[in-house]
Amino acid sequence: MKKYIGSGDGIPKLNKLGSKEWAKAKAKVKSNLQEIAKDLIELYAKREKAKGFMFSKDTEWQKEFEEKFPYTETSDQLRSIEEMKKDMESEKPMDRLLCGDVGYGKTEIAIRGAFKACMDQKQVVYLAPTTILAGQQYETFRERMKDYPIKIELLNRFVSSSKQKEIIQGLKTGEVDIVIGTHKLLNDKIEYKNLGLLIIDEEHRFGVKHKEKIKKLKNNIDVLTMTATPIPRTLHMSIVGVRDMSCLYEPPQNRRPVQTYVLEYDDEVVKEAITKELERDGQVFYLYNNVENIDKKTDEISKLVPEAKVAFAHGQMTGREIEDIMEKFINQKIDVLVCTTILESGIDIPNANTIIVENADRLGLAQLYQIRGRVGRSNRQAYAYITYRRDKMITEVAEKRLKAIKEFTEFGSGFKIAMRDLEIRGAGSMLGEIQHGHIDEVGYDTYCKILDEVIKEEKGIKVEEEPEITIDINISSFIPDSYIENTDQKMESYRNIAVCRTKEDFKNIQEDLTDRFGKMPQEVINLIEIAKLKENCKNCGIIKVIQKQNNIILYFEPEKCTLDITKLVHEYNDKVKFSSGIAPYITYKIQDPKNIIQEIGELLKNVNNE
Repeated sequence: MKKYIGSGDGIPKLNKLGSKEWAKAKAKVKSNLQEIAKDLIELYAKREKAKGFMFSKDTEWQKEFEEKFPYTETSDQLRSIEEMKKDMESEKPMDRLLCGDVGYGKTEIAIRGAFKACMDQKQVVYLAPTTILAGQQYETFRERMKDYPIKIELLNRFVSSSKQKEIIQGLKTGEVDIVIGTHKLLNDKIEYKNLGLLIIDEEHRFGVKHKEKIKKLKNNIDVLTMTATPIPRTLHMSIVGVRDMSCLYEPPQNRRPVQTYVLEYDDEVVKEAITKELERDGQVFYLYNNVENIDKKTDEISKLVPEAKVAFAHGQMTGREIEDIMEKFINQKIDVLVCTTILESGIDIPNANTIIVENADRLGLAQLYQIRGRVGRSNRQAYAYITYRRDKMITEVAEKRLKAIKEFTEFGSGFKIAMRDLEIRGAGSMLGEIQHGHIDEVGYDTYCKILDEVIKEEKGIKVEEEPEITIDINISSFIPDSYIENTDQKMESYRNIAVCRTKEDFKNIQEDLTDRFGKMPQEVINLIEIAKLKENCKNCGIIKVIQKQNNIILYFEPEKCTLDITKLVHEYNDKVKFSSGIAPYITYKIQDPKNIIQEIGELLKNVNNE
């Protein structure tokens, strides 16, 4: 049993399991996915077959460089670094997804990969979604590599035309080792002498075409993709094994979760939040995603907190203007920066530890999570005020987003956020550019299952569909509200029971339920016993078990049945009847209706040939 997750807001169409309509719906989705999967597999098959560059083992310089890192690495960082290096030292081109919560040290992993590439005279491209982030990463790379003969350049709209020409020429001749930039790096005119590593930062900000453009340009180069909130498409592709994945779950030392408040907008709350931050010599981000009125909002805040130096920035300003404002903010000449979602990705200002978001109900969940991640990047306690307009009717979807952002305040919530975002807005056609599609037909879980099957088939892996085992007997088997009240927890428990396969699985689920919710009532025990019986039936080739008064009818598939019919008739004599035909079955007379499940289980055990 699985909760339906779709991409639309409407009520899903219900089909009876096993019906022609349901089979038709699944076939339609499968047909659609076969075309998509074929293209996908072909693309990645090329990368599998392609011989990439085998990077050398770590040099002495590499070891020296890594020892200069001024912080203690987390165990997750060290593991992810090793996974990346193993990929780079392999003949197969790397295509690794690095997932780590905001501020978990993804940049340092990328820097070490870039340094390793340079040690083998290979060039590195670092692709950032914004000019501000590109600028910050450029400074970080330069600072880390200043003691080594590695030439690093920045290519974005702030760079003069003559300097751009110089950099492009340097990339062509091999004079430039590392180039950091924005979409400008995707220009077809740019040629690389010896490109070996592509790093994509904040990958959810780039379209599929952008990413695949570079991959196709150099389909034998190593690719490292980094994200704090993986979009469902990326997440799923990783799950089905199309891409390799490294995860950073462990927070750096001395980091505290952001204290998050979700509340109605109130001038007094805003005033208090700003004043409180200024009193400890900190700075404030104020997110106001309305370019037309952003100057008025800035004036309002100036009047509200007269002692604060307030400025604004938005995406329609020139690059120079944004750069000037950000530079003043970084240098603490501005106390409160009123801005649009341009701050969503990558800006790192440790002194800014309060963020106020106005009209948060208009923003996506992953957006909110990224925005909140702009604070709390030091050992100071950070605060996030997620506000919505007083007396405004909030949509159900928006309410769920706000509830989720409040719920996921602990470190390492990026994964959970991605999955909750998936539930709220739907996964859609995860292999296409548009996040909607056939998922509404069958629900997310079935969609994923079909996708997994299609990808395996395209890879030449034989997929055998698991038979649906029907058990229809007169006993109560469910999870009562008195045992598990919360609907989500109940659904999760049903799902966990349904996926149990081994004795160990059933033992673990029983222990887990007892530990979390107390002693199991008889109905739950029955539910688990029926799940065990289903597994038993599956192993014996039984497809249906139906009770009719004091008789049990066992339907089976002749070619898969492992029961010894002769032994069955011999041992149970007049208690069983065997009926042959197109749909053969066995009728068994129940001896003890109170122990019906155990009785059926014992019957199957005694006459199973396996």
